Amino acid sequence: MNRATAGLSSRDRGRGLVVGGLVGAGCCTAFLKAWRRNPCGALKDGGRRLVVQVDAGGGDRLALAVLAQYRMATTGQVHVLVAPGVRIEQTRRRLVKLRAEGLIERITLPQAGRMRVWYPTAFGVQVASEWPELRGRRPPRLASDSTAARLRAGHTLAVTETGLAFVQDARRLGDTCHPLDWIPEVHHSLGAGEAVIPDALLYYRHGKRGRGSMLRAFVEIDRATMGPERLAAKIGAYARLHDYVPAPPVGRRPAPGEPAPMEGWRHHYPLFPRLLFVLDHVGPRGIETRIDALHAAAGNPALTTFLHTVPVLAAPLTDILHSGPSEPVWRPVHTPNQRVPWTTSAANLTVQ
Repeated sequence: MNRATAGLSSRDRGRGLVVGGLVGAGCCTAFLKAWRRNPCGALKDGGRRLVVQVDAGGGDRLALAVLAQYRMATTGQVHVLVAPGVRIEQTRRRLVKLRAEGLIERITLPQAGRMRVWYPTAFGVQVASEWPELRGRRPPRLASDSTAARLRAGHTLAVTETGLAFVQDARRLGDTCHPLDWIPEVHHSLGAGEAVIPDALLYYRHGKRGRGSMLRAFVEIDRATMGPERLAAKIGAYARLHDYVPAPPVGRRPAPGEPAPMEGWRHHYPLFPRLLFVLDHVGPRGIETRIDALHAAAGNPALTTFLHTVPVLAAPLTDILHSGPSEPVWRPVHTPNQRVPWTTSAANLTVQ
């Protein structure tokens, strides 16, 4: 222990390593004491200056950013997302160090061969949220303790595994999809307190760098925790989002020549993202039951325009992981006998 960290707890001394070690040990004591008194205030004041100086190319930074954004990941998932070119032992050491610094925590899943699962602490989220690549994102709902984290692990890890599949596929094909191009739980308002919150929003550039097209997708991961009809009702929710025009503030009159209000999603996307259903945690019969429900919902005449405009596809997670998401493993909900790549445009899908 040195004089800079004397009097601090062992965890706070660990936090000093990430602040002092990366941006100068002389700053760490005041920052850590301020953090213990008021975490938010510490970061908004001197802490902000410390955090933003962290090396943007550092593997520690990317690992923390991935965990803050993805909510939860196994050691193997973090390794493939952050540093696939090095030995996994280096990733293990990195995660252990981040845990000692108080930035992340872990649980062990005994039913999965004692697999370690990592998630960010409140301190880790505060640190990462100051970085430009995560600024403006809604902070994740943190697990209150290890039991809460364990109960949330199944669905969250399935979301992470799906995002990892797209990142790996892009690397293999020469497309562009970085780890932070997979953004869980992006809030989209429908007004009156309602919202559509996909399990993830995907940004993906299809084609060689500098050419090709930018694709976006809302991704819903279904692990059979709700009935098939409730799953299928999500198509209608996205159709509502597609048509939703936010109401102007009460009492405000449009100025002369002011353009007519437009759909809310157009403020964020040039085109409405395609909708992908990833089906998991059921066998072949369960997959067919859920695709049948999606197909039945797609028969609603009110959805015809939406389905002509937006590709809505479904695929089993097992097929995605085995073949890769770019392969024709996806089934259009209105014509489920077809098999297409997820990049297929609505114009190339046959709508009955």
